[in-house]
Amino acid sequence: MILTATPNPALDLTWVVDRLQVGGTHRAEAGAVRAGGKGLNVARVARAAGADVRAVTTVGGATGDEFRHDLEASGVPHRLIPVAASTRRSAAWVDDALGDTTIVNERGVNPSDEEWTRVVDAVREEVTTASVLVIAGSLPPGAPPSLLPQLIGLGAGIDVIVDTSGAGLLAAADAGAAVLKPNRAELVEATGIADPFAGARELLRRGAGLVLLSLGPEGLCAIGDGASLQARLPEPLAGNPTGAGDAAVAAVACLLDAGIRDPETILRRAAAWSAAAVLMPLAGEISLRWRELEHELIVEKPSAA
Repeated sequence: MILTATPNPALDLTWVVDRLQVGGTHRAEAGAVRAGGKGLNVARVARAAGADVRAVTTVGGATGDEFRHDLEASGVPHRLIPVAASTRRSAAWVDDALGDTTIVNERGVNPSDEEWTRVVDAVREEVTTASVLVIAGSLPPGAPPSLLPQLIGLGAGIDVIVDTSGAGLLAAADAGAAVLKPNRAELVEATGIADPFAGARELLRRGAGLVLLSLGPEGLCAIGDGASLQARLPEPLAGNPTGAGDAAVAAVACLLDAGIRDPETILRRAAAWSAAAVLMPLAGEISLRWRELEHELIVEKPSAA
């Protein structure tokens, strides 16, 4: 079973406009509303692929009511921890003409110490039946520095995948996460190292098992103690990249849950699912074309490494 923990969930709001103009007024069809946050997106993709999943996250306020309603309708098994603060919102505007997306994320409100304790206790109870623990998403401002290491420690003896940013990325490496999935900007920000491949090796030095480095249109890299590999499509895809990284994490989780650990196999599936997510209008979904995309991938040693 794949257990996901999302420390800072969001109610995702998405609109598609003909052309996004800064300072302009736009009209759009009714927007889509979805319970989101990286861990929830991972759970949606993994469940759609047939994996046994369960999601743990927080919920609060009026936005939390919408969040709860959508999550219940999704069919994703879950456990919600009530908190006093309202669930944050994430707004995305998809430019239909250019095929790109503009996103504004609220930072979120830090739960109280007692609320965090309930989150940790819930993960501790649920992880006993899991083979993979995914901790994904940002931490709200003011979150205790011990939170990530504590959650990772609950996954002792199983594979723990962490997709976060900032100081949390370093804390996850120090705590020995099996897989980390930063993008280029997150890696540079966390390590202070301009070369992303050198930054990835710093995470390995600190204790991470494998680093999946997202390079956007340039594809995905798997960097481990052995060889480094890069997977990319011959041409970048246009679409909505929101949730592409989450789909990659879902691919890794599903393979590890199935006992498949070969780095190249993991890289190919993660890159294909990530690309397939770009073709979908909403995060938490991948296109049925993912097998075709996986076949088209070019896998090689990255020259920059």
